[in-house]
Formats: sequence, structure tokens, C-alpha cells
Amino acid sequence: MKRWVPDPHPPEASGRMQRLLALRRDTTGTGNLRLSVSGPLDRDAFTDFHAEWLALLPDIEAAHPERIAIDLAPVSTADSVGALLLMQMETDLGQRSIAADFLHASGDIEAMFSLLREQAAPSRMGPVQTHAGNPLVRVGDAGVRALQEFVVLMTFFGEMIAALADAVRHPRSVRWGDVLGSVQRAGLEGLPIVGLISFLLGLIIAFMSSLQLKPLGAGVYVAALVGISVVKELGPIMTAIVVAGRSGSAFAAEIGTMKVNEEVDALVIMGFDPMKFIALPKILAAVIVLPLLTLYADLFAILGGLVVGVLGLDLTAQTYIHQTLQGIRVTDISTSLLKAVVFAVLIAGISCQRGFLVTGAAEAVGRQTTSAVVSSLFLVIIADSVFAIALHYIR
Repeated sequence: MKRWVPDPHPPEASGRMQRLLALRRDTTGTGNLRLSVSGPLDRDAFTDFHAEWLALLPDIEAAHPERIAIDLAPVSTADSVGALLLMQMETDLGQRSIAADFLHASGDIEAMFSLLREQAAPSRMGPVQTHAGNPLVRVGDAGVRALQEFVVLMTFFGEMIAALADAVRHPRSVRWGDVLGSVQRAGLEGLPIVGLISFLLGLIIAFMSSLQLKPLGAGVYVAALVGISVVKELGPIMTAIVVAGRSGSAFAAEIGTMKVNEEVDALVIMGFDPMKFIALPKILAAVIVLPLLTLYADLFAILGGLVVGVLGLDLTAQTYIHQTLQGIRVTDISTSLLKAVVFAVLIAGISCQRGFLVTGAAEAVGRQTTSAVVSSLFLVIIADSVFAIALHYIR
């Protein structure tokens, strides 16, 4: 059996071959090897590095080591191509049952390693196989998929809560310019559609209510009915639906496009946290915008009811407004704003989370954007139901 012994007089090589890789025995006497990588480890060094590595592989395999220590301390610079080359080395050694230990790796190389391994690693729970012929298996597959999505969603919301807490402690770390930009897109530019929908909603509620109450001589109560129903329930939930369809889908599509273009990966490699850099400004903007839009929607809905009250019920504007104020309590407004804040966190969080899940081509952006809108609306309805039950028992 051939035994590897380092050549004491290696032949001269051209270019960078001899200064990129240096192989020697480990001085600890374990019989393992130590490989020193030097020079710039980047795209320009790819050809020489790969050629020298392929030339060294037979000698490494002939030495039959159990482990090989790869010293990265002499590396001057490294980019993503260099990280891929090092991962290829690890793969080649693993195929020969040789464990690789990377020593003295810089922070940039560690960050690129983490990103590349995360993308290459399969799902912990494994792929879900569907069996169309067995309904019980389909139900089980759906349960496993739901569990996987729940785990991913809870992990994202945990990171989001940590980012929000850090923003409260260090407000200067927040990119307030992006927050204001998102406020303008989600809030100011959404005022016309929210106002129109709310006005028509109040008008319809008042008109349908007047058909029932006017014959009974109780048309004056239409004002209180519209005010209570809009402020307590319809205002927050209708505003949340508009924001989810208009702004939540935009958040998911924007982040999804960044994922397709590998901009998120570039941010990770540069040391930025995508949660704080991309998602946090959008979440803060939604938390600021949705309560204000809810008050705006409540006002326009009451104006819609006022039109019906004045034109269809022969009420004066002063009487209608007085009856509305008599029916609405301060606690109704405060709980409405609390709902709006919770809805904002759900909509923005789900939208950003779905955007980060985009993988592949442009088709995945559309799929995850649709999922963001549907999922956020579903969670908004669930949250509103929880609020209705909780507030009933609290009062």
C-alpha cells in the first residue's frame, strides 16, 4: 500500500499554486494532516486553487487520515466563491470519510459558511409525500405541513418580537427613513380607497337599518347603530382587510423579489440582519398607520350614515352627531385602536415572513404574496373573534 510522504524538494510551480495550499503532517503525532490555505481566496484564485486541490486529493487519500485540519489564518481576503471552494473541499473529504476542521476562520468566512449551509440543508422534518389514494394519509400530510408552517411562523414572530424590543431599547438603530417611506406608501397613499370604502359602508348600514327602524318610529337610533357597529367592529376589520390586500401584498412581493435577486443573501454576507434591516421598518410603519387609518375610516363611515340620516330620516346633522356621541364610549375607541395595533402586527409580520420564504423564480413571488394576503386575513378574523369573546367577559 502506498504511503504518502511529503516531498522534501517539491518542483517549482508557476503562478500561485505553491502559495495557496501547503500540506504537512500534524505535529501532535495522531497521523492526521494539516493543510494551510494562504493568499486571497476569491474568484480570481479559483482556477489555481481548484487545480492545486485536485492535485493534492490523491496524496491526502493515500495518507488515510481520519481528520484534516484546514488552517485559514493566512487567508488575506475571501468572498462567496472562496467560501464555496472551502465547502467543496469539505464535501470532497467527506466522500472519502475524512473529517475536515476549519481553523482560524474569519468572521466573514463564518457568515458565508452559515448562509451556504443553511441554504443547502434539507428541512429538519423532511419533505411531505402525498398519497392521493388514501384520505387518511392526506389528512396526516396536511397536519404535518400545518405543523411545519406553525413552527416556521412562531420562529419568525419570536425574532420579530426580539427585534421590536431591541428597537425600543435602541431607537437610533431603526432605519426611520424607511419607516417614513413605508408610512407614506401604506398610509397616505391609501387614504382615498379607505375613505371611499368606509363612507359607502356607513351609508349602506344606515340605509338598511333605516328600512327596519323608520316604520317603528325609531329612525333616530340609526346614528347610534352605525357609530357603535363601525367603531367597535367594522372600522378596524375593514381597514385591516384593505391594508392587507394593498400594503401587505406589497411587503411580501418586495421582500420576495429581493430573495429572488439574492439581495437578502448579500445583506447577510455583509453582516446585516434582514429582520432589522428589511422587515422591522415595515412592521413599525404598519403599527403607526393602521390605528390612524382606523380613526379615519370611522369618521368617513359616520359621515356616510349622516348623509342617510339627513336625507332619508329627516334628522338634523346636530341630532345625528349627538346621537352618535351618546352611543360611543371612550372604551370602544380604545379597544378599536388596540385591535388595529394587533392587526397591524399580524398583517405586516405574516407578509414579511411569506416574503422571506420565497425561493426559486418569479412564480414563487406571486404564490407567497397570495399566501400572505390569505393568511393575514385569516389571522385577523381569528384575532377579532378572540377580542370579541375576551372583551365580552372583561366587561
